[in-house]
Amino acid sequence: MGMNTQGRPTRMAGNIAPDNLATGGYADTISGSRGLDQAEALIFERGAMDRCGVDLPEPKGLKTRLGGQERKGEIGLPGLAEPETMRHYVRLSRKNYAIDLGLYPLGSCTMKHNPRLNEKVARMPGFADVHPLQPASTVQGAYQLMGELSHWLMTLTNMPAVALSPKAGAHGEFCGMMAIRARLDADGESNRRRVLVPESAHGTNPATAVQCGFTVDEIPADKTGRVDMEAFKAKLGDDVAGIMLTNPNTCGLFERDIREIADLIHEAGGYFYCDGANFNAIVGRVRPGDLGVDAMHINLHKTFSTPHGGGGPGSGPTVLSEALAPYAPVPYVVENGKGGWELVEHMDDAEGDPFGRMAAFHGQMGMFTRALTYMMSHGSDGLKQVAEDAVLNANYIQARLSHVMTAAFEGTCMHEALFDDRFLKDTGVTTLDFAKAMIDEGYHPMTMYFPLVVHGAMLIEPTETESMSGLDRFIDVLEALATAAKEGDTDRFLAAPVHAPTKRLDETRAARQPVLRWTAPTDTVEAAE
Repeated sequence: MGMNTQGRPTRMAGNIAPDNLATGGYADTISGSRGLDQAEALIFERGAMDRCGVDLPEPKGLKTRLGGQERKGEIGLPGLAEPETMRHYVRLSRKNYAIDLGLYPLGSCTMKHNPRLNEKVARMPGFADVHPLQPASTVQGAYQLMGELSHWLMTLTNMPAVALSPKAGAHGEFCGMMAIRARLDADGESNRRRVLVPESAHGTNPATAVQCGFTVDEIPADKTGRVDMEAFKAKLGDDVAGIMLTNPNTCGLFERDIREIADLIHEAGGYFYCDGANFNAIVGRVRPGDLGVDAMHINLHKTFSTPHGGGGPGSGPTVLSEALAPYAPVPYVVENGKGGWELVEHMDDAEGDPFGRMAAFHGQMGMFTRALTYMMSHGSDGLKQVAEDAVLNANYIQARLSHVMTAAFEGTCMHEALFDDRFLKDTGVTTLDFAKAMIDEGYHPMTMYFPLVVHGAMLIEPTETESMSGLDRFIDVLEALATAAKEGDTDRFLAAPVHAPTKRLDETRAARQPVLRWTAPTDTVEAAE
């Protein structure tokens, strides 16, 4: 394909097979549109810099109050009429893949359906309009909701304390590891600064440990994809602060030796941080506190259906064991003994010895509201079924595809099915090619090349919200693609995606030379002959 000066693909190049060009290339229509799928340029290319979409008269007799900070040059934004602006963003929205459009198979991300009941409750004026600077007497309902959410989280995990203020999973990790550090320092064990991190843990774990002032010591996996116990035991010592372990781990497997790991780390004087991002696989079935966990963050978007990240809003509450509870950060809500609730905002007013404050305000009210709505609408038995259905769906995918794709590890999985690229050997098709072909079939690709411990990894997490018919449709597509690759239909994969608005890019160049800012084209002056 050709590339224009902004690094974006233009029309399909002539070396693409005619049948692909006819079905997927923009060259098959005069307008560049295909049916109802409208072609859309950058907003800078659609609008003009010398006009404005709003016609306003020049103000008369206006005295500036900007103190010499007035804009000296053009603002640099294109002018479009309101209909043009609206159409631009509607057309862009049609190019987005969404959970409301189809199955979202990203592994380790838990892209599940967000029930509309949650959205309705979150939009109730008493919750949607709450402000963090309101007097406590006017937000008693919000405080009670936070207290109720805390109760559910502590009950489901069998942990005595929870910090609601972390804004995301990694922020929750930071909270747990800072609580561990505070406890070690209070006990006069500041020499303990080495944290053990299995290679099957989430990638944010080692980064968080370093951010908290620890050093990271990696633990390899055994042939089953779980922690190598002999390697783990060999790394224990009097400088170990703890372990950061994800369970179920990033390979979609439950760590069978979890109790022994907890006992050994405690005997060594360290603490057990469990990455709870995959809690949706065990919620209602296993209580992390019973496994010896000292701290665990919970991604509300993964387990309890709040909207998924995307830069915010997010929420990553962190539950703490009895040993770490005194060091929980402020602020937090408590019952005041008079039938009401209050917010403990200052460290001097807190019980215990909080390690500090993690955010200016308490948390994401909308996320708390959605999560508690999900919990109460399901009940304890329904949450148990959430975990069971998530595991069932993943194993259904693994079982149905095992004859054409290669599972990375033997046996059943938990909430996500992990495949490697052995089934593509000698086909000329890579994991990336396979993923691009999925786009042509109307699916967002699964997580590729992660976890790093599996070559050519394809990590699929269907979640519990997918129906059997939806799973069957998805499985049929992957089965057909795997068969096509093995039968030598290589061109199909190398050309993909041909149906997407954006075709195959030079990803190496895009990563090394990203074009992040639009610049106006310059006129090329040709010399006279």
